[in-house]
Amino acid sequence: MTTGHGDARHSPRRTDARLNRERLLAAAQEVFAEDGPGASLNEIARRAGVGPGTLYRHFPNRQALLTAVLRDRIQALCGEAERSRALYSADDALSRWLGAFLAHARANQGMGSALMVDEPGAPGLDCHRLILDAAAGLLARAQREGTARGDLTAGDLIQLVTGIALSTARGEDPEQAHRLLALVLDAVYGAPRRKG
Repeated sequence: MTTGHGDARHSPRRTDARLNRERLLAAAQEVFAEDGPGASLNEIARRAGVGPGTLYRHFPNRQALLTAVLRDRIQALCGEAERSRALYSADDALSRWLGAFLAHARANQGMGSALMVDEPGAPGLDCHRLILDAAAGLLARAQREGTARGDLTAGDLIQLVTGIALSTARGEDPEQAHRLLALVLDAVYGAPRRKG
């Protein structure tokens, strides 16, 4: 039989474990941003102030840690879509979120692909679906209000912005990505051109 006293005895351990996990995720965010998805796990543990054993108790392999970091980043990005929808007009919400998505795609380029290559079908995380759903909600609102062209899909937008992120990753012009996004937004709000 478990007593209240016995439960309280384990509470500090759970708190320590939660804090260690949070420190590991924060350190992993930094180290992966600096060195990419192949960064040293020992360096992540060192920056978190824990030993490698603690890291592996929380994240049994690199893919588990990458998944956790990417999940946090994508949840923040999806939360940004919700905030934008609540605070801004349909056009401003879509434009702001696409800017945030561009920053996300540029910062996290290797992480999603590392997960797909190393562990296809990683359980519990469908990054593409979450991002696509966020974009679809914002785009549908702009289309309902008649400001965004009706023949555009959320998949089109995601592909265009991802293309900008990939093509400008190593460029020397720091403003190029923003100029290209502005061109995409002009197309989003413009009328489709007639064929022929």
